[in-house]
Amino acid sequence: MSTTTKRRSTRKSGAAAFPVEELKDAYRRMSEIRAFEDRLHLENMTGDIPGFIHLYAGEEAIAVGVCDNLRPTDIIASTHRGHGHCLAKGCGIRPMMCEIFGRDEGLCRGKGGSMHIADLSVGMLGANGIVGGGPPLIIGAGLSAKVLGNGGVGVSFTGDGGSNQGLTFEALNMAVVLQLPVVFVFENNGMGEATGAAFAVGSGDVAGRAAGFGLPATVVDGTDYFAVREAAAEAVQRAREGGGPSVIEASAIRFYGHFEGDAGLYRTPEQLQTYKDERDPLKIFRENTEGVIDPSELDAIDEAATTEVDEAVAYARAAEWPAPSQVLTDVYKTY
Repeated sequence: MSTTTKRRSTRKSGAAAFPVEELKDAYRRMSEIRAFEDRLHLENMTGDIPGFIHLYAGEEAIAVGVCDNLRPTDIIASTHRGHGHCLAKGCGIRPMMCEIFGRDEGLCRGKGGSMHIADLSVGMLGANGIVGGGPPLIIGAGLSAKVLGNGGVGVSFTGDGGSNQGLTFEALNMAVVLQLPVVFVFENNGMGEATGAAFAVGSGDVAGRAAGFGLPATVVDGTDYFAVREAAAEAVQRAREGGGPSVIEASAIRFYGHFEGDAGLYRTPEQLQTYKDERDPLKIFRENTEGVIDPSELDAIDEAATTEVDEAVAYARAAEWPAPSQVLTDVYKTY
């Protein structure tokens, strides 16, 4: 098995290869994620949202680029920064917002909150408050797909901080040993909470380290939807056709702090502005689709996304709280 880490060219548009409506749908989901996260950033300041919030803005191209290669029956496992993965996999904006506000109409009846949203109906195994908790879960999904022979694929999203966890290493090894149809996506935003990846990742190379377990590993620009989608297409096809597991390391920058309330003193305002100017996935998508999609159509998509999120917030605020009598319902599984 090849374990070569491939360095892909970035910012290379592949827009002409896709139908325009498909491209607009991809941008719509990226725009919805951005609108969702930007609005939550404001809503969290009111103190009306229970629990911690970790925002995904700046990494939209990774979630959408990967999930565009998946079927509804394929399974993903997420992180504490999971809103983007949820929306990219098909979770609804309104039930997600209700969940984050702790309302009964939420995807988990208001009991999961931001860090534990799950929707098995669309293959979203769940966000996870445990750092590095997704890879071992996706081993189970991959093993199930292999035993059933249904052509299913499992994908775990993990941060650069989670890439250092022992359970992640064990999952990589087991995936190779069992030749499971899984893809490990490492979202390297350069910061494990407030610790730089350059300091915390000993080898300085997340994909190269993963390749040492015997997996094909690819590095992509995580702000470029087309680069991510191309890499994910190869990895998912390999898994689906019985070629075993693989790794994708996608680099991007989160636009907000590690969590809402994080002072973010580990980077200057000037650095953050440069990131937003030069590494915004939505801006790069627009650049890559020049001459293919009229910018006014993308503007309309942005406006519609903002409206939908605004309406979801209003709905969630007015929705009912879970009944006290339901406090243990859906919490424990009875076999």
